[in-house]
Amino acid sequence: MKKIIFNKLILDVTKFFLLSSLSLSLIILVVQAVNFLDYVSEDGHGIYTYFGITFLNFPKIFSRVMPFCIFITIFYIINKYELKNELLIFWNIGVKKIKFINTLVIFSFTFLTLQLVLNTILVPKSLDQAREFVRNSNIDFFPNLIKEKKFIDTVESLTIFVEKKNNNGELKNIYLKDSLSDDQSQIIYAKKGQLIFNEEKNYLALYDGNFIDIDKKKITTFSFRKTEFDLAKYKTKTTVFPKIQELPTKIIFLCLYKLKINKQYIFENTFLKCDEKNSGDLIEEAFKRAIKPLFIPLIVFISSLVVLYNKDNFFYSKFQYLLFFLVLFIIIISEISSRYISDIQSTIIFSLLPIILFFFSYLFLIFKLREKS
Repeated sequence: MKKIIFNKLILDVTKFFLLSSLSLSLIILVVQAVNFLDYVSEDGHGIYTYFGITFLNFPKIFSRVMPFCIFITIFYIINKYELKNELLIFWNIGVKKIKFINTLVIFSFTFLTLQLVLNTILVPKSLDQAREFVRNSNIDFFPNLIKEKKFIDTVESLTIFVEKKNNNGELKNIYLKDSLSDDQSQIIYAKKGQLIFNEEKNYLALYDGNFIDIDKKKITTFSFRKTEFDLAKYKTKTTVFPKIQELPTKIIFLCLYKLKINKQYIFENTFLKCDEKNSGDLIEEAFKRAIKPLFIPLIVFISSLVVLYNKDNFFYSKFQYLLFFLVLFIIIISEISSRYISDIQSTIIFSLLPIILFFFSYLFLIFKLREKS
């Protein structure tokens, strides 16, 4: 009998957690998708890249909302059981309240494992894959970026100015500046032009204009009747190098190993410069991935303390409010603590924080149960 009712409790917790976390994550994803429109409207990437980046941010969003949804789930399910007198079934068949709470805490390690997998493997991988979309994307929406009488510098090393743009895509009085190097550049002026985008190549057809080649102090000028300006070689200015949050967890910990433990260790990575300048950011990211999930058992434990009072008790509502705001405070602490991580000492202190709080919370539980017995 005990096994059956505990299985039902775990099933209810799991279902409500998935429903709440997925719903909230999707809502946030839709809102965030509006911000990602800049990749199309300002950086010239295509719709495929936009949707790829959007959906690959879902694991990150899901991971961020997990602690809050776990708290809401435990709080809601226990209160639902109490209001429907279902908790009485547990107490009537001899289940102790400490056993009830311990079962939920043990189950919370499932959530802990899930978030560790998300933080250390799936989220960095998905974010890096989203960056890969940008790396491999061409400027499909380049024609939409060109505005009349505005300097456009969306792509690297190229500036475009168009005096007039017709509805059929014809351009009038075009100015191009191609920065070939620090000492060399090319300026192109054309009376009219046409953007050509097809499966073979992307180029700008220019008519009746001049080339001006600038090489240090030497300037060369010549005219043309028609020329094709290749756009395929230009890439967006969007950052294509991975950020620290997009790097594999193994790389981050290996760099910290070199900086803090074994300075003779040979660290090799194309994207990460392993030096003391990046030490603070690396420690903060390592804390977010490996230490923050440790707050989950604490969140579940304190949320479960609501069983200490039944709905007929005078302190029931007040105790609920107290626990609600206490858990919210712990979630906030877990979120902002990483910002105060700067060295190994502060990392150890904040790493021990959830364990210390759990210990004192457990002492509180034992004290209250003895008080009632």
